[in-house]
Amino acid sequence: MNCVFCRIADGTAPATVVRQWPDALAIRPRSGGVNDGHLMVIPRTHVQDAGVDAAVTAATMARAAELMAQLPTANLITSKGAAATQSVFHLHVHVVPRAAGDDLPLPWTPQHEARAAAKR
Repeated sequence: MNCVFCRIADGTAPATVVRQWPDALAIRPRSGGVNDGHLMVIPRTHVQDAGVDAAVTAATMARAAELMAQLPTANLITSKGAAATQSVFHLHVHVVPRAAGDDLPLPWTPQHEARAAAKR
């Protein structure tokens, strides 16, 4: 399998691992993320997306929630399919710290603004 997250999970691809559990890893995005503290939680088992295996998804979300509990404000984001902005087809959950006025645009913001404008 040519999955970068599987290779990270088995230790054959580089990553900055921030936390490890028996079933998942928390890593920093290679790009540096969208802001300071942005992490991704990936299961050690290959699961394409959150809709494939409810048990793996629940465990991965629980690990992300552990990290999120340490933050005063944050987004928890996962995607299913390219049209929903998924670019790596191995389940991953983004934990994105937020702050008032950080002006961080999220993937759905342009679509949301366009819909709101159309309704006016």
